Amino acid sequence: MKVKVCLIQDSPVFFDKEQTILKVEKLVTQYAQKGCQLIVFPESFIPGYPRGFSFGATIGSRTSQGRELYADYYKNSISLDSDDIKRLEKLSKSQQVYIVIGITEKQETNGSLYCSMVYISPTSGLLGTHRKIKPTGSERIIWGEASGDALVTFKTPIGKLGGLICWENYMPLARMAMYQKGVEIYIAPTADSREEWTATMKHIALEGRCFVLGCNQYFTKSMYPEKYREFLQDDSEEICPGGSIIVSPLGKVIAGPSFGKTDVLVAELDLDEITLSKLDFDVIGHYARPDIFDFNVIDQPEIKEEE
Repeated sequence: MKVKVCLIQDSPVFFDKEQTILKVEKLVTQYAQKGCQLIVFPESFIPGYPRGFSFGATIGSRTSQGRELYADYYKNSISLDSDDIKRLEKLSKSQQVYIVIGITEKQETNGSLYCSMVYISPTSGLLGTHRKIKPTGSERIIWGEASGDALVTFKTPIGKLGGLICWENYMPLARMAMYQKGVEIYIAPTADSREEWTATMKHIALEGRCFVLGCNQYFTKSMYPEKYREFLQDDSEEICPGGSIIVSPLGKVIAGPSFGKTDVLVAELDLDEITLSKLDFDVIGHYARPDIFDFNVIDQPEIKEEE
């Protein structure tokens, strides 16, 4: 089976949920009409990855300005039971395309935020949500930690979908949690644009014997609204140069990595290549050694089969 996929390496309308969703609607419509069946957006695309922000937090103190910035971020984040999700579901259905998009998710009941990616089906709507189980470094100031029930996977007509966000992909046991569900299309939205990230994406493809879609934004300092630029005085103009990439189950680069520009990567994946790649290595099959290793993930849900 062949699946045409699309990675959007672009920028949000920073900290503006409404305008960013309008941009998502335009991009999805454009590439769905070109025959793409799965469209992927970067980490926290809605309302934007807050690179360079401290939110006024140091050990032992927080500033009023930082609290106001957090409130602005919260206001422009997305609740799973909101009309924003309904709009994305409607978009997916109208264009007959799967959408996987990074959002900052807000919990209406408690005021917390999570770095999440939502999986949306043209026939079933919101399939589910993966929340980051370990925000990296200072991200822990603004994003909560999820538990094992966030390690979701989905069996769909275009293949088994799953994945992790950014530096979760450096957690070997988190990767194994994805592999043990038989993920075929491994989705890795990120904010990491280093050359080393390319090596990580190739390693995961080889290790998991799956297609890997690493999707990052392209962002410059001038793209930030004027009121936020004061937080970035020491940063270079090119805040995030991209690096989106598509890799085959044998670790071969199919598209990308793309650096230094807004870009869209489109590729046709032949899922039969996954079976071919497992002749000599299968991390959950003949290389698993269950007689030696016993692996268990607390509260990880079973793979959800789409009807």
